[in-house]
Amino acid sequence: MNLKRFFDFRESRDESKPILEHIEDLRFMIMKIAAALGIAMIVCFVFRGEMSALVQAPFMAVDPARAANIQSLGVADSFTISLELALYGGLILSFPLVLLFLAEFLLPALTPEEKRMLYPAAVVGFGLFLGGAAFAYFKVLPQALDFFFKDAQAMHWQPSWTVREYYSFATQFVISFGLAFELPVAVLVLVKLGIVDYDILRRTRTFAVVIIFFLAAVITPTSDIVTLLFMGAPMYLLYEICIAISWFMRKPAAP
Repeated sequence: MNLKRFFDFRESRDESKPILEHIEDLRFMIMKIAAALGIAMIVCFVFRGEMSALVQAPFMAVDPARAANIQSLGVADSFTISLELALYGGLILSFPLVLLFLAEFLLPALTPEEKRMLYPAAVVGFGLFLGGAAFAYFKVLPQALDFFFKDAQAMHWQPSWTVREYYSFATQFVISFGLAFELPVAVLVLVKLGIVDYDILRRTRTFAVVIIFFLAAVITPTSDIVTLLFMGAPMYLLYEICIAISWFMRKPAAP
């Protein structure tokens, strides 16, 4: 397999392709995605110490002494948690290539308008994901940890979090915010395709608020109202931005 074929878009043909050729294209795409993810995971696993410190930094900001002595109760925790971190890091690191390989497979089946939308949507979507993850990591996660830490102390309990519990919570928390920030891409693609428009978005604002906070409750790894507001409020703000953008995207009325 040469490198050029690895990155080439498959040909778009007017005539129908045999089903076996479509299956072969799908198999090749899955192989490329698996290869990109596997290499990214290996890179992340090599730097597992740095990734561990990165995930643990918000806890250090809350209580450095306790964060430095976080408990490991499982015999293989150091290895299994490193694999989990490598998976999450690998998904983020290989995300642009995964989008490229998906585009290689899907582009021949898309209309010219959909093809033009794909790249801007992918770039904006990846940027929003990173923005949401960064917002959660630097702003929300430290405050959430501080809230839970002090709340446990208010109950006269001694907070003693394990490595597995903390790392699972922190990674899911950050990724959940990244996924939540994908809302504008989904809405604007629907607007561009003509499935929804400014009037529909404006009229359904009340329903959107309910759906947004419901999704925030489902996505967030905790059930507390503080985290729900931290996630739901930015999602609603992004929805309002989508309404404003859809207003500018309206087609002028025919004379």
